[in-house]
Amino acid sequence: MFSTVPPAVLVFSSLLSFVAASKLDFFHTHRHKFNNTKISIPQTPNPNFNATLGTYGPAAYAFAMAKYGVNVDTPLAVSVNARDTVVANPAYSYYDKEYLCAVKIGTPPQTLPLDFDTGSADLWVFSSETPSSYVSTGKAIYTPSKSSTAKLVTGSTWALTYGDGSSSSGDVYTDNVTIGSLKVAAQAVEAAQKVSSQFAADTALSGLLGLAFGTANQAKPRVKTFFDNIRPALPLPIFTVNLKKGAPGSFNFGYIDSTQYTGAITYTPVTPRYSLWEFGVSGFSIGQGAKNSTIIDAVADTGTSLLLLPISIVKAYYAQIAGSSYSTNYGAYVYPCSITPPDFNFYIGSAKQTVPGRYMNYGYISNTQCYGGIQSQGTLMFSLFGDIALKAQFVVFDASVPRIGWANKPTL
Repeated sequence: MFSTVPPAVLVFSSLLSFVAASKLDFFHTHRHKFNNTKISIPQTPNPNFNATLGTYGPAAYAFAMAKYGVNVDTPLAVSVNARDTVVANPAYSYYDKEYLCAVKIGTPPQTLPLDFDTGSADLWVFSSETPSSYVSTGKAIYTPSKSSTAKLVTGSTWALTYGDGSSSSGDVYTDNVTIGSLKVAAQAVEAAQKVSSQFAADTALSGLLGLAFGTANQAKPRVKTFFDNIRPALPLPIFTVNLKKGAPGSFNFGYIDSTQYTGAITYTPVTPRYSLWEFGVSGFSIGQGAKNSTIIDAVADTGTSLLLLPISIVKAYYAQIAGSSYSTNYGAYVYPCSITPPDFNFYIGSAKQTVPGRYMNYGYISNTQCYGGIQSQGTLMFSLFGDIALKAQFVVFDASVPRIGWANKPTL
């Protein structure tokens, strides 16, 4: 086990330990009677999204590393900014870029497309307090003055700092928040007054709804997450993630839909270190190869796109792809687009979970070369199982134990 806490994750625990319990009472909303409601929140396409091909892979990698406190190296930073040197790929599907869900905030409700993010614990949004220079044309924002139920929490602030030195921050309101048929009154909503460059450049996203554990929340004083507020009223204290490739998936709260997976669900305990959905992988295999029993410490993060692994595993994977190479221009592994990479298999106990090789194409960086969906975790303390892996699996996030369950999909 690693003993060093990543800088960004350290903030999750250190900033909050000094908050007196009495200061938290303001944010404890009354329990809502949902009558054991089971809800499924579908993802929806966002017409504002417009990917710049050739920069998307490097940008996704830079974002993931910065999120967990690691700055990008010079070649990667250059590739992210080289937006005018790439080719277009009209077949690219934005469903593989972001998985957004409609969330209604305020009275009358203002609908914002948010990223349901298991890698963070804040519900923060672009708002009328966000400077216009950070807000792209057509982006949906939250305007507290247009909500009769919005209340500013005097003295409450929030801040998220990233590995590249950028940050997002603002103040806190309470307001009605509704997803599907579930509404929480006086839910803490963190309104952005400053937004990091990664989020400002994203034309589709209006904010995040964090689904990590509440101790990871970055508001001062700490606030309860949306899931923590609805959890006591759900039939089961769980949510499930069923992401898909090239099609909208769904987040289900309070129940397990047996039609969304095949075989058995294999559970593994959550590692109680960073307030994240961290778990252990017992090994991996490539294609039809034998299992390698290397232990992988990983975090399941729906807010991260790529599958980031130890460099030894990454090298072993690309060694099976003819013509693949490490690109110094992009700071990443690339491969010929004409080739379908092998499957990547990971093991939960003895259960084999498969990520199909065809999921590994993360966009063209030239007319013939594609960016690989598996990349190195670098100096991160854990691997990141982002959407590349999650859209291949049915995943149960069980807060009662806590534990994570994995099952293969009926069709891949």
